[in-house]
Amino acid sequence: MAKELDVYRDWLGITETARPLNHYQLLRLELFEDDPTKARANYRKMNAHVRKYAAGEYGDRSQELLNELAKAMLCLTDSLRKTEYDASLGRQTGGAQKGQPGRSFEELLVSRKILDSAALDKARRYSRTIGVEIRDAVMQQKLAPADQVMQAYAESVGLPYVEITEVSIDESLLPKLPAVMARQQSVAPLMVDDGRLLVVAPHQLPPEIEDQLRLRYDMPVRTVLCTPSSINEVITKYYPREQAAAELAAGPPKIDSQPAKTGAKAAAEEKPARRTSVDPAEREAAKKKRNMVALVAFNFGTMATIFGEIVAGYSLQAGMLKSIFIAIVAGGVVGGVTWVVMEMKRP
Repeated sequence: MAKELDVYRDWLGITETARPLNHYQLLRLELFEDDPTKARANYRKMNAHVRKYAAGEYGDRSQELLNELAKAMLCLTDSLRKTEYDASLGRQTGGAQKGQPGRSFEELLVSRKILDSAALDKARRYSRTIGVEIRDAVMQQKLAPADQVMQAYAESVGLPYVEITEVSIDESLLPKLPAVMARQQSVAPLMVDDGRLLVVAPHQLPPEIEDQLRLRYDMPVRTVLCTPSSINEVITKYYPREQAAAELAAGPPKIDSQPAKTGAKAAAEEKPARRTSVDPAEREAAKKKRNMVALVAFNFGTMATIFGEIVAGYSLQAGMLKSIFIAIVAGGVVGGVTWVVMEMKRP
């Protein structure tokens, strides 16, 4: 009788027999290891080994194990989540990850020999001149590989880093994120782990964007950093330009994040809200209409004023030039007021 496959023992060489394994056991790390580079290095080795089984009869099991490894690595390289996870395992004192928060991004670049001092000075000058962060200055000038730069940056801010090609994106999460937001913010959903939505982006997301994602997915959000080129590939594949254009034409989708309201308050809120997104062709047509009506009003106001002056005999007393000037000013007032009134009433 063939021995039943134990992927942890047979593929990863893990001797512990108790199940389930914790993240440290799974990545073959000492309990409460605080160096994120060790967690990432062990993950890389195991990921490459498990992928060897992806094309065989154990393809599905291989993918499941790859996801387990990825979730373990992403947790142990995230300063906030690691602190919470360690506490759940009984750690009494909160250990700070190596490099957190004492070592800055620039210090990590030099200490890891990603940049020397001369290259760092060059990046600083470029950063000041162009007005970008040091991280972006280094990558834009190609002073170091983007993956090394982003890993150092991730460690400096306490966030995890991932090579998107090494993990499997949960495609069931994709439809909830509009293509417009994905393209504008360079962000995409990755997976759900421990009740959190993990999203990939080459930068820390603004709080208001995290709030929007939290409302859309109804769960807390945590960012996983990646290189700009890798997120661009994901967005090109899953959120094409045509999809974003169709969303813009259809108008902004409603996010129902609040319980239904009743009574007088609900009735007051039933008034149609002013649209925040209008089709460009519709906007241009409305603009031309307002301008045309304002021009007609201007002409009417001018001619009416001149007629009134002639009837009153004012133009003969004050002189023709002054009369015309007064008529133009009056026409401008009429036309301007007409334009403003139409602008206030537009949808």
